[in-house]
Amino acid sequence: MNTPRCCEGRQARRPAPWLRRVGESAGWLLPGTALALLPKCPMCVAAYVALGTGIMMTPASATLLLRTVTVLCIGALACCLARRMMKYCRH
Repeated sequence: MNTPRCCEGRQARRPAPWLRRVGESAGWLLPGTALALLPKCPMCVAAYVALGTGIMMTPASATLLLRTVTVLCIGALACCLARRMMKYCRH
C-alpha cells in the first residue's frame, strides 16, 4: 500500500511533556477547586446565580443545580483517578 503524497514526511505529533502535565494537572485542579468553592446552601447558589446572571432561581432549581454540579465534579475527579490508576497498572 502506497502512502499518498500529501502524507509523506508527516509524522504524528505528540504534545510536549510539560504540556501533558499541565493538562493533567488542570484535570485535577478545576473540578477540585469548583467542588471546594461550591456553596453548600441552595439559597447561596441561587443568590450567586442571580448576582452573576440576573436570573432568579427557585430553591428547588437551585438544589438541583447544586446536586448536578457536585455530581459532575466528583465524576470528573473519579475519571482522573481511574486514568491515573490505569497508567499505574500498565507500568
